[in-house]
Amino acid sequence: MRLRIVDAFADRPFSGNPAGVLLLDSFPDDGWMQNVAMEVNHAETAFAHRLPEGGAADWALRWFTPVTEVAMCGHATLATAHVLHATGAHEGPVRFATRSGVLVATPGADGSITLDFPTAPLTRVDVPAGVAEALGAEPVAAYDTGPNVGDLLVELADEQTVLGLAPDHKALAGHSRRGIIATARATDPAGGHDFVSRCFFPNVGIDEDAVTGSAHTALALYWSERLGRPDLTGLQASRRSGLVRTGLRGDRTLLTGRAVTSIEGDLLV
Repeated sequence: MRLRIVDAFADRPFSGNPAGVLLLDSFPDDGWMQNVAMEVNHAETAFAHRLPEGGAADWALRWFTPVTEVAMCGHATLATAHVLHATGAHEGPVRFATRSGVLVATPGADGSITLDFPTAPLTRVDVPAGVAEALGAEPVAAYDTGPNVGDLLVELADEQTVLGLAPDHKALAGHSRRGIIATARATDPAGGHDFVSRCFFPNVGIDEDAVTGSAHTALALYWSERLGRPDLTGLQASRRSGLVRTGLRGDRTLLTGRAVTSIEGDLLV
């Protein structure tokens, strides 16, 4: 069984967000998939199998962190589409059946892949007590991102504040279902990105995620409304970092990026 490690939202190895990808004949026992994800020990490992022709989707897809299954994952979906196209297992747009409905990944002529995801709804909330102390910065505003994403999105004063965060991850865990998205407008509009973010997900075993596609389904709506443009570029400023091009299309959000396979080998279990 071939196991691939793919760097997603990246145009070179060792950047973006790494994901494990396994193409299967069917989904095995959940415990086995969870153990594989724990062994791979990246933010997510994706498991996919082909579906019969003529249905609403081409492949079934599930995602596991090292500690739990998640309802939505952008970078591991991008990584899976990359593997399908690179190996010739699928050509053209691929429709994935997931816990978040049918998600489509479309290859571009330039080598990029565009994901079609549901836009996360945003509901303004009061900044929860203790969030500022846990983050180490005072939020300007806070928003709930709905059931699929499950994060608390907080805007901070500026890009430098986001870049300088050194949060108390244990203290953050009680303030959302998955974690915290911290964001700010880009300091320099000519710098190649319109907004910056960092994502902290202690509730699913990820202190800081490298590049989070699903978070950008909320960030796209948030910053498109404020900047007055449907198409933006977000920089997720983790240690590995990555760019996500976003396109707000009403209740759908397009997420575009590249991917690179960095490791390929046999799973001997």
